[in-house]
Amino acid sequence: MLKNKVANLSIPLSEVIVYGIQEKKGNEIVRLDLRNIHSSIADFFVICHAESSTQVKAIANSVDKEVHKALKQEAIRKEGMQHGEWVLLDYGDVVVHIFKNEKRQYYGIEDLWGDAEVKNYLSA
Repeated sequence: MLKNKVANLSIPLSEVIVYGIQEKKGNEIVRLDLRNIHSSIADFFVICHAESSTQVKAIANSVDKEVHKALKQEAIRKEGMQHGEWVLLDYGDVVVHIFKNEKRQYYGIEDLWGDAEVKNYLSA
């Protein structure tokens, strides 16, 4: 029962994350809905990319700020802030991947989760 309540919160969380990305002009924003994939580790992945390491870090900071402001929630884990090539923000049921452009192309995360329902967002 608790999982259902938490899952319902993952949708507004993902929307706040998208807003934080849009605030710093993240590119090609997508949300992968993983809820119907048996082996998934989260309800959603939110993915975007940026042209520079500076922008990657700015997007990550914006997401953190917007999630805290709207939902009073902190990331469980943050990885990659030192180099700004691929930053991962783990909010439990929603995991954010912010790539530098060439790293996103190289890793192809969307292809790994090809069964996921994809929602595309416009950059702000």
